[in-house]
Amino acid sequence: MHSSPAATRQAPPGPSLPAPSPGPSPSSRSAVRRFGLPTATALVMGNIIGGGIFMIPAAVAPYGTVSLLAFAVLTAGAIALALVFGRLARRDPRTGGPYVYAREAFGDFAGFIAAWSYWITTWVSNAALAVAAVGYLAVLWPAVGRSTALALGCALAVQWLPALANLAGTRYVGAVQLVATVLKFIPLVIVAVAGLGSFDPANLGPFDATGDGWLGGMTAAAAILLFSYLGVESAAMSAGQVRDPERNVGRASVLGTAGAAVVYLLGTLAVFGTVAHERLIHSTAPFSDSVNAVFGGSWGGTAVAVAALVSMTGALNGWTLLSAQAPYAAAKDGLFPAVFATERRGVPVVGVLTGVTLASLLTVLDFASGAKAAFDTLVLVTTFTATVPYLLSSAAQLHWLLRGDRHRVAPARLARDLTLALAAFAFSAWLVAGAGYAAVYQGVLFLLAGVLVHTVLTARRHRRTT
Repeated sequence: MHSSPAATRQAPPGPSLPAPSPGPSPSSRSAVRRFGLPTATALVMGNIIGGGIFMIPAAVAPYGTVSLLAFAVLTAGAIALALVFGRLARRDPRTGGPYVYAREAFGDFAGFIAAWSYWITTWVSNAALAVAAVGYLAVLWPAVGRSTALALGCALAVQWLPALANLAGTRYVGAVQLVATVLKFIPLVIVAVAGLGSFDPANLGPFDATGDGWLGGMTAAAAILLFSYLGVESAAMSAGQVRDPERNVGRASVLGTAGAAVVYLLGTLAVFGTVAHERLIHSTAPFSDSVNAVFGGSWGGTAVAVAALVSMTGALNGWTLLSAQAPYAAAKDGLFPAVFATERRGVPVVGVLTGVTLASLLTVLDFASGAKAAFDTLVLVTTFTATVPYLLSSAAQLHWLLRGDRHRVAPARLARDLTLALAAFAFSAWLVAGAGYAAVYQGVLFLLAGVLVHTVLTARRHRRTT
């Protein structure tokens, strides 16, 4: 990692910050940083590719093949964001990712908002993934669909098993993530290759199926696809557990995002070309329909259910780790309760347990009270809360570049890095717009609750200091 001599560094104006949390000592780094480039890449890909890929083709089919163009635009924005995370990680490879970048650029409050917002995203998303996983499990085990108690037990088990893998240490987290990513890719690649081999252009339907103009159709499709790339920050969030993070975080972010984009695009294109457009619009299992169309028979539903369960297990494993990383980094700096900084085998134990407990309570609420509308609203809120750290990270990069602090983003090429940072900021703003008015409104309320928490913590810290 390139840096200028300490004597040439000058503190940025604004509120003074506590000294950065010390990283692990050289003797302990081998015990903590266990993720190499392949595992870090798997973490990014596994977190981006959850269960949504199995419904995406049907969700965007009503807009026509213009949705493929929306995929291309979104992929460019996501890769720009991944490159920005890589540049920021070269300068500051500490665990916490967006939290670290926002706090260093804009102070404690911005750092706390990034950590708080991201933390909400992780555990609410885990609850949503668990509920979705139960739906696929019911295909393989019909009794789950007939018993609410059994379904709830399975949903909780799906959350706690990845949590136990996390508590066993980062070594096991990486192993589970790598295996899950490989296993989820096998059926997806088979469907993509076989589907493209049986591709029939007559199935594609019109380019602009809505008749409102291709630009309007692309924007509408993008609003659905926008959230498919959440997770691009995964390697940056876990930078403290990555070997040689100055190099590997950026590479893993780009490779993982690009790999996920290829899977999304090829899978969607294969389904578009094997399932008639009129049927695809109303499909509840588009990949199953594609498999049945290519190979015949009715076993596609079972195959897709297995693939979806593997995919979501890998996503839950990675997001469980991330649910602990943001509060851990903030706790090391005194911006979250100190207990969140407790570590065991390189894993923030309290963060993992708190995240999985909150996700479990939300899952129980969904099953016990039937508060499906409230649960769906919370899930939509995460699409907003996840983008707040993206915006702050992109703004942090712009901040250092425009200030002329070249050593903070070095080695920097101003024109290139400024273009990437602006593209990442625009992409993040587009994500916020795609979340919708209701989700943004609810998300702001969640952020305001965080302001109260920040007020209490800073008051306590000030009282202890004085």
